[in-house]
Amino acid sequence: MNELEKNQNYTNQTFEDIKHIDENGVEFWYARELMKILEYKQWRRFENVIDKAKQSCKNSGISVFEHFANVGKLSKRANNAEVEIKDYELTRYACYLIAQNGDSRKKVIALAQTYFAVQTRKQELTEKEYSMLTEDEKRFYQRNLTRKGNYSLNQTAKKAGVKNFDKFHNAGYKGLYNGETADDIAKRKGLRYREDILDNMGSDELIANLFRISQTEQKLRKDNVKGEKEANKTHYKIGKNIREVIAKNGGIMPEDLPTPKKSLKQLEKEKNKSLKKQEK
Repeated sequence: MNELEKNQNYTNQTFEDIKHIDENGVEFWYARELMKILEYKQWRRFENVIDKAKQSCKNSGISVFEHFANVGKLSKRANNAEVEIKDYELTRYACYLIAQNGDSRKKVIALAQTYFAVQTRKQELTEKEYSMLTEDEKRFYQRNLTRKGNYSLNQTAKKAGVKNFDKFHNAGYKGLYNGETADDIAKRKGLRYREDILDNMGSDELIANLFRISQTEQKLRKDNVKGEKEANKTHYKIGKNIREVIAKNGGIMPEDLPTPKKSLKQLEKEKNKSLKKQEK
């Protein structure tokens, strides 16, 4: 089985299969099991990635110990002698950071980034809370995250030298939507002039775009991208990579996802109108 065939066998379920649940019902992953899935053969190389992930965690002001718990395991050698080897119990967030700092040339890394990013975003609410939201509530929640993400991305892009932000964002859309610009997406959705396309997306489409936004910011920072042309190329490439991952997983392409009947702006107006009536 060659490398490509091996990669094509990975799905989101792969990461679920190595997930553990402790006595308190808390999920975690063992670093050495994740190492094999992410196709690292040497622990020292994988531990370098873990160290970078821990530093990212620390830089975000989040407790490293809570997400990367040191655990020891006994391992048998050829002479039946037992030695203790280092391992970690990782939270979903820790796995996400490891994927972010992994070898981006590996297809399985892109899959891991998608899987852990989406689930980590959802867990800003608990899994139960998120699953109990209506589709429109999920849309509002994900739209709020994309708004914050775009603000942060714009700040990073500005530092990289971006001045034409319409062109920069269109590069990302073109990668994710198979060549479509923001205007093309708006026309396909039948929107009015200057109507916000993100306000007219379902939760799944918003999640795909949120991932495009967060991954692009990470890439611009990590690679210290300089120059508008390079930043645009990076945004396009990230969008295209995410599209490839969706295709590999047999998912629905963003342009094929249904457009909600009402925009979030419409829903917001209806909500405010209803509240005013109640006040009277």
